[in-house]
Amino acid sequence: MDIRAIAMGLTFVFMWSSAFTSARMIVADAPPLAALSLRFLLSGLIGVGIARALGQSWRLTPGQWRSVAIFGLCQNALYLGLNFVAMQQIEASLASIIASTMPLLVALLGWLFLGQRIRPVGLAGLVAGVAGVAIIMGSRLSGGVSLSGVVLCGIGALALAIATLTVRGASSGGNVLMIVGLQMFVGAAILAVASLATETIAVHWTPRLALAFAYTTLVPGLIATWIWFRLVARIGPVRAATYHFLNPFFGVLVASVLLSERVGPADLAGVAIVAAGILAVQMSKAREVAVRTG
Repeated sequence: MDIRAIAMGLTFVFMWSSAFTSARMIVADAPPLAALSLRFLLSGLIGVGIARALGQSWRLTPGQWRSVAIFGLCQNALYLGLNFVAMQQIEASLASIIASTMPLLVALLGWLFLGQRIRPVGLAGLVAGVAGVAIIMGSRLSGGVSLSGVVLCGIGALALAIATLTVRGASSGGNVLMIVGLQMFVGAAILAVASLATETIAVHWTPRLALAFAYTTLVPGLIATWIWFRLVARIGPVRAATYHFLNPFFGVLVASVLLSERVGPADLAGVAIVAAGILAVQMSKAREVAVRTG
């Protein structure tokens, strides 16, 4: 990886991890699904507008349209929608840790259902990831954390893992920012229907809500997604996914600094083990790719 790729990866990790803290701020004062639907609508309008100004077309390839639909449903509506709802019940640091297990779920699902080979170091990484999550969950559940919130975050991470396995090559063929913007519209439409069916719209307007909403709309919502697509196009999905091992650290750090969430010794140990497991799985994938390509 060159310096630019490293900078892109670290920037993406920080933006992605910080989204849980800003989401926690939003759901404290606004209904989660309605707020997220509005965020996606605004992010989509900005993204598509910039893409058109740059000369990008919405005449996508069939594979790109499939990517728009799958990511809009699985990443935006399910993964983020469930996380926003869950963060009415659990802390941002815990939500970020659960979401960080996505690379482990991708490796596990690929092994179980797609026949993808996992080397011994990858298997060790999966075991370590499960052990790390178990340590964190044991500590948090004994402290009275909401089990339903944990389950919602887990389902969301599974949905994102399925989308990651299903959609490949979304950035090929250009129009990357257009793809990012259009998938936001898919998530906005689905969540708007869900909000109308399940929520009462009551908003407590505060400066913190306004700042958190603006940040979430522009930074994790639009810029981070665009950086991810560009990073994958630059260094490939396997190397890009390696950066996910930093997500537990950044997620816990940001939540601790901005929300004063308590982090205990068991949390720190679990985060370190999960991160090590993610890194081991990604190293195993990189080695497998190197062997196949000679």
